[in-house]
Amino acid sequence: MKRPALLVFIPAPGAGHVGATVEIAKQLVARDDQLFITILIMKLPFDKLFTNTDPSISHRISFVNLPESHFDTQGLAFTSFFKFIQGHKTHVKDAVTKLLAESAQAELAGFVIDMFCTPMINVADEFQIPSYLFFTSSAACLGFWFNLQSLHDEQGKDVAEITGWDSDLMVPGFINPVPAGAWPEVTRKKEGVTAFIDFAAGFRQTKGILINTFRELEPHALRSLSDGKFPPVYPVGPVLNLKSDDGHVGSDQSIQKSDILEWLDDQPPSSVVFLCFGSMGSFGEAQVKEIACALEQSGQRFLWSLRQPAPKGKMGRPSDYVDVKGVLPEGFLERTAGIGKVIGWAPQVAILAHPAVGGFVSHCGWNSTLESLWYGVPIATWPLYAEQQLNAFGLVKELGLGVEIKIDYVKDSDVVVSAEEIERGIRQVMEKDSDIRERVKEISEKGKKALTDGGSSYSSLGRFLDQI
Repeated sequence: MKRPALLVFIPAPGAGHVGATVEIAKQLVARDDQLFITILIMKLPFDKLFTNTDPSISHRISFVNLPESHFDTQGLAFTSFFKFIQGHKTHVKDAVTKLLAESAQAELAGFVIDMFCTPMINVADEFQIPSYLFFTSSAACLGFWFNLQSLHDEQGKDVAEITGWDSDLMVPGFINPVPAGAWPEVTRKKEGVTAFIDFAAGFRQTKGILINTFRELEPHALRSLSDGKFPPVYPVGPVLNLKSDDGHVGSDQSIQKSDILEWLDDQPPSSVVFLCFGSMGSFGEAQVKEIACALEQSGQRFLWSLRQPAPKGKMGRPSDYVDVKGVLPEGFLERTAGIGKVIGWAPQVAILAHPAVGGFVSHCGWNSTLESLWYGVPIATWPLYAEQQLNAFGLVKELGLGVEIKIDYVKDSDVVVSAEEIERGIRQVMEKDSDIRERVKEISEKGKKALTDGGSSYSSLGRFLDQI
């Protein structure tokens, strides 16, 4: 008779990370009735306290909100974020000690940490249990970080040299050389490069890596990770929270959602281009005007999630405009009233699932990318921050599942993408019978199949369960 096992998941703060963690936890407990999972939640100062509102979550998954830690809002966003996570080590140790005292019958089988939470490996070592990594981005991206680390640690390139890199780089996991402009935005700063070299070194210390991807999507990148130099890799994706934007019925969001879906119901199949840039995505006024111009010139039906940036110099998430008229070209709303709709917050999953949507202008966050592919919607790539530039490069140049608007764009730079470039991307992504649309449909079916009994990700998750 095997003893019940307890896994402790430690996601980084942020909707994408916590959402993906809850989904993988649901899959794991559904496969093994002797498994219990506790998810430890860190709260950023500008986020609401986490409360579980999903009644479908098993009673074998529990949540612990960790005590709030200091977040330095004056420092560099990046450095503050890591100090913030480091500052949770004692909170994690205390929470796990308490868990063990309360659940005497389950054996602690390991920590499953997020890619930003490698400091927690030390805590796992203190409890003498293995750490596993749950990597919530692509296999190609994981390969990129390992490669960056070996450039530094094995080939002796110093951080300044890596930061100033301006030529193409051959990266195992990519078929094409990766131009410097497609490197993740964090590699443009020394502290970013240093942090990720440390992270990648931490990844190598884990006993196994769960990746939110699937074999049929990234065969080349996954092969490059299975040469014995790295911990065993388990592609378990696409891990998606397809109920992520349900909101509370009757809430403002649920009213906004039904209004949006009713509008989509009136549009022909695959006729609407959807523009949405993630929970942190927003643009300055000059760029907003170029997007408006592009939409108007393209004549395409559109649904545009337009958000107001957080106040200059302050950390925080974008919010809805009180009145969008002030940032749009004069008369734009009146002239496009017949074909377009400008919204604030967007129920992204429900929109991508709607048959009227035929293309997605996206920041290429990995969750958004997987959602779009799941619903068979081709992507026009406009990355903003984090590793999105690399995701965009992969979609366009490696996998042929997207078109380029601007792969090397970086949020808060002075670059303004012209209406012409945006319009070209919109026209390409909306092309009716394009090869890209065909490939996206194929990948959509393969992704669904990967999760069913006997599928590649289903089997991979089984192998992980055997290991723990």
